[in-house]
Parts: sequence; C-alpha cells; structure tokens
Amino acid sequence: MVFSPPSVEADQGYPPELCPALPKSLVRLCEISENYWWTWNEDALTVFREMDPDLWEKTEHNPERMIKEVSYLRLAALATDVNYLKTVKRMIVAYDHYMAAEDTWAKRTMRDPDTKIAYFSAEYGLHESLPTYSGGLGMLAADHLKSASDLGVPLVALGILYRQGYFKQRLNLEGWQEEIYESANFFNLPISLVRDSSGNPITIDVRIRQRTVKIQAWRVEVGRIPLYLLDTDIPQNDPTDRWITAHLYGGNNDTRMAQEIILGIGGVRLLRKLGIQPSTYHMNEGHAAFLTLELLREEVEKGTTFLDAEPKIRQQCVFTTHTPVPAGHDAFTPDSMDTFFASFWPALTLNREQFLNLGARRAGDPWEPFNLTVLALRYARKSNGVSKLNGEVCRKMWHVLYPTKTEDEVPIGSITNGVHARTWIAPLFWNMYDQYLGEHWEEHMWDPEVWANVDKIPDEELWENKAALRERLVSFTRHRVLRSRRERGEDQDRIQAVGNLLDPHTLTLGFARRFSTYKRADLILRDWDRATRIFSNAKRPVQIVFAGKAHPKDDEGKRLIQRVMEWSRTPVLYHRVAFIENYDAYVGRNLVQGVDVWLNNPRRPLEASGTSGQKVGFSGGMNLSVLDGWWPEGYNGKNGWAIGDGVDDPTIQDDIDAQSLYDLLEKEIIPMFYERDEHGLPRRWIARMKEAIRTLNPLFNTDRMVSEYVTQIYEPTQASALPLTVAIV
Repeated sequence: MVFSPPSVEADQGYPPELCPALPKSLVRLCEISENYWWTWNEDALTVFREMDPDLWEKTEHNPERMIKEVSYLRLAALATDVNYLKTVKRMIVAYDHYMAAEDTWAKRTMRDPDTKIAYFSAEYGLHESLPTYSGGLGMLAADHLKSASDLGVPLVALGILYRQGYFKQRLNLEGWQEEIYESANFFNLPISLVRDSSGNPITIDVRIRQRTVKIQAWRVEVGRIPLYLLDTDIPQNDPTDRWITAHLYGGNNDTRMAQEIILGIGGVRLLRKLGIQPSTYHMNEGHAAFLTLELLREEVEKGTTFLDAEPKIRQQCVFTTHTPVPAGHDAFTPDSMDTFFASFWPALTLNREQFLNLGARRAGDPWEPFNLTVLALRYARKSNGVSKLNGEVCRKMWHVLYPTKTEDEVPIGSITNGVHARTWIAPLFWNMYDQYLGEHWEEHMWDPEVWANVDKIPDEELWENKAALRERLVSFTRHRVLRSRRERGEDQDRIQAVGNLLDPHTLTLGFARRFSTYKRADLILRDWDRATRIFSNAKRPVQIVFAGKAHPKDDEGKRLIQRVMEWSRTPVLYHRVAFIENYDAYVGRNLVQGVDVWLNNPRRPLEASGTSGQKVGFSGGMNLSVLDGWWPEGYNGKNGWAIGDGVDDPTIQDDIDAQSLYDLLEKEIIPMFYERDEHGLPRRWIARMKEAIRTLNPLFNTDRMVSEYVTQIYEPTQASALPLTVAIV
C-alpha cells in the first residue's frame, strides 16, 4: 500500500539519473541508500561498508554520506571488482523483488482491503544513523515498522525528527556521565523533505502557547512503509518554537507537551495535507494521545455533536501502553492545559471543566492533572499492554477508571513485544540458519516447526560460530574502551591495559539498557566482595560488558554508572569488567550478538516487556533474568535462567534476587559453561542454547507480534460503549 498522493513529492537526496560521481554499474546504490531496507539486508550492508570501511565508521554507517564522501578512485575500482559487482547485483535483485511483491501475508490475511493504519510514536530506533530514539520504545517502534513492511501491512507512521536527538554520552575521569548535544544535518541523512507539486516544502500549522507554529515533514522509507517525521526548526517560526523538536525527552513539561501536540495534532493534520485517510490510528504509548482531540475537532467541525463524535473516534483508535507505574505516564496541570489548549476546547463545544475531564482520573477535581493515558484509554476501541504480565499490571493500575468492572474486566489486553529478527540476527548465524532451517525459513519466522530444525545444526558448528561472535565483541569492546580512555585523559597504564581487556574464550555476560534505578544495574554489586570473587576467579573466569545511558536529569541513574565504573577499576577486575560509552543501536547489535548470557534484573513488576533479551536468542545467547516482562512467557526451566522467586515486595526483593543471581552463576551457569567433553565442547551448554533458539525465537519476533496486531487490534471491530465510567458532562 503506497501512501504518496500524486500531488506530493519527496525531495530525494539523489535521484538515480542525477547520482553524483558513481559509475554506471553503481548508480542504483543512490536509490537503495535512501530506504532503510538496507539495514536488514546483509548484502546491502556489505556493499556500503566495503566502499571504505574506515569512512563507514566515521559516517556512523550512513550510506547517504558514504556516497557523498567516498573517493571516485575507490568507486571506479569497485566498479571493476567482479565479486563486489556480484554482491551489488544480488542486492538490487533482492530489493526490486521485495519492493514489487504483491502476494504478501497481509493481502492473504486481512479481511478488509480498505484498512489503513496510521502508527504514531515519539521515537523510532531504525538505525544509529538516524538519532530519533533513546531506548526500548524506539527500538520496538522501528521493529514494528520493519515487520509491517515485510508482511505487507498497509501502514503509515508518524514521529518527530529531533535536531539533536537524545544525547551522546561521555564519562569523565570520575565516571560521571556528561551529555553532549550535536545538531544533525538532515540533508546528510537517508531522509527526504516532503514537497508539494511546485517544489515547495509542505507545512502545516498548529497553535502552541497561543502562537501559530509551522511544521515541515521529512519522509523516511522503511522498506514499503513511509515514516513521516515532523520538524519545527524552520525560519518562519519564533526562535523558541524552532527548539521544540530539538531534543528527544529534553526540556521541561512545557516542551514535552509542545512535542506531543506536534506529534498528535500535527501528525493528523499532516495526514490530511497528504490526502491520507487512515481507518485506524495506533497510539504507541500516551505521547500520541492528543491525536484523539484533533479527530474529535474534525468531527465537530463537520456539524457532529460532541457526544455523537465520541463513538466515531473511538471506532478509529487503538492504544498500546508500556509504562507499568503511574508516575511514568505523562500528565499536565490544569494551568498548563489552559496555556496550551484554551483556544481548543471551544472548538469541541466543551467548557473548561468538561475538557479537563477528558484526561482526568477523578473527574471534577480542580487539581487533577490531565493524563494522556486516560485520554487514550477513553478513545481507544482496543487497548493493550506489551506482555501478559504487563497487561495484568495495567488492568490493576487503571481499574480506578472502571469502578463498575472487576479488575479482570478492565478492557486492557496484551500483545507481547518481539524483535525484528532480520535486523538483529548476526549474519554468521543467518547463514547457518539458511543451511539447516529449511528453504524460505525467514518467511515463516513464527512457525515452531521451522525452529525445531535447530537440532540439525552440528554442535561443533554452533559453538564455533558463537565463539567467533564472542571474539568480535571482545575486539569491539577493546576498540571502544581504548577510544574512551584516551578521550578522557586516563593515565598511560590504563590505556595500555586495554590490550588485555576481556578474553575471547571466557564466559561473557552483557548488561545494556537505560540506567534507571528500577532496572538495578548495580544488583550484581549488592555483595561487592562476592561479586568480585566470582569475576576474578582464575580457573573459571567470568567477564561482563556494561552499556547504557541515564536520563540527563536522573542523578541516581548517573550514580549507578559511576558505581559500575568504580567496580571496573578494582585491580583484580581490570580485564574482566568493561563499560562501553554512548550506547546506541550499533553497540546494541554487537552486544546481543556476542554475549553468552544476557543479564536482566529489573525490580519486578516494573519491566513492561523488555526486548533486548529477545534479541540474544537469535544469535545463540541465553537469558539470566528476573521473571518480569516477557520472560515469564518465555522461560521453561531449560532455555535460560530465572533470577529470584517472583517476589514483588521491594523491601526484600533486592536481597533475594542478588542471592539468587550469585547462586545461579556459581552453581549452574559457570560450571555448565566450562564443563567440556573430549572434543572441548560444552555439550550441556550447547543443548541449552538450542533449547533457547527452538522455544523463544518463534514467539518473540515482530512478525508474530505485528500479525497479532493486525488480526486482534487493527481489523475493524465494533467499539463498546463509552469505556470509562467517568462522565464529562
């Protein structure tokens, strides 16, 4: 399904006929460079990387810049390289086949051919070259788009293009996180400014702080899915308003509200300007909930009464909630709502109190904040959490809105998150799966019978491939840590010690995520001495790689990073503990593909789903995790390890979980890894690896997830009566 009306043109960086400085045989690389399809095609990654490996690193793996900056001498040489040209040709054939495919899963499955989905999210983690993400929410949103493209789902996506992204992380000599903001040159990214038929940038208007703000749009091609990113950094705007879209999750509450108005209200208006009329609007988290107000305004403007407009809008909207704690949901004071919406509620034919009640947990309370999750729940025909446990937590959290229902009757279901396997599987493992999983296995990603064929993989081959990925991770970590130590001016002994940092034959753990306190990055340090003994053992060594950012305003999270850095400087652990700065998608891929064991120990039940652990299984890693988020659905006792006993009491949970973590490492994980047969193979470990691949991969991928959204959420169904018992009039 194509969402580009004839009157709208994308300002492509380099149309093929004008492609600069490329030999004829390479001209189509310009076209492919502007579609993020290349991020999940290994041939494409190879083609761009091999233009100039050093430049590939310098440009942060951005093919748009590669084409601009690579020397013509190098291109001319590649144009006569037979093997390179074979790879290029194979990539072009695959791209053309992919883009032209008609017999897609969606066309075979969807009941209503007129279904069109608009997907709204505040962040998208498509690739490290496009800094529009901070963590799991963005990665999940990007993987959602990629699988929607693979399956042929008729979807268009809306987001925000942040001039300075989230931030780049640097640690000082004390191990304290410092934030660096750099402005991106959008014309050096694989994106295009959306223009009208006269060549002028398309703009839309919204009212923010009683000023008119103009928004332009950039189009990102994600396979067959268009993603439109909204941008206020244009000369027509007041200097203050140009900064609205500067930072992801930056600024104060006013900035947050302004961004969410841009996303929700601005996003709907852009769709109208482009001539796109979705049948379903998917709000991925409450950030997008203001779109419901714009849809209501449109209906009222047509002459529909507000009460008659509500069920119409509810029929069009669906909502996914991720955050399992009330404090994590965006809520704004009545005064703030006055500042931003005083001219809006009359257009809905509502008075101030009625308008504020749309987002109120307790209607009529003049001090009650306006909660975007409440607004989204009110106008969603279907709502879901992102794991079964998260669904239970959300039903309990929002039961207050449905006092006439039991907790189990609260209309919030669940669809468990997954990951886009084609993005996250290591090429070495993909090639191995090609040999053993059966023909076209990748088209049946959620079929358990496909993954049952993992038993055909020889133990020796599986182990050798995993060892190669571990060795690559060690090399990658040394490279990044060496650069960091030099940049922050550490002494020469510490710089030289990087040559012995980590060992490619040692059991390797990974911990990488946001350094929020509830994720307990320092749980492994709860008994400092015991942890040090475990990781400094000479006979059965263990090593760990950390990565992750704390929010700029989260000093407690920064202290966790500092504590990890302090531990890494313990003399007996100089070569066993590493922290990689500036965690991004590239660091994440290296980690999830290279580790033997992925450590995940949030304070239960505060992890909505978590997807990083789902990624490790595709490349032979295993999970050591608290039974939170997705792991209770995945763990079967033989495909990883469960920390603790599911106790939710925070006063004792830390001690119980830390004790369990140490015991599992000392009594099960470490002995199993180092128990080798006469061929040097850890047979019991390999059997557990295969069990993890066989049981987890068919369930926790976004092909399965998106298919469930299509069949359970997106396909039109009759909305129930007003879902919240809180009346507004």
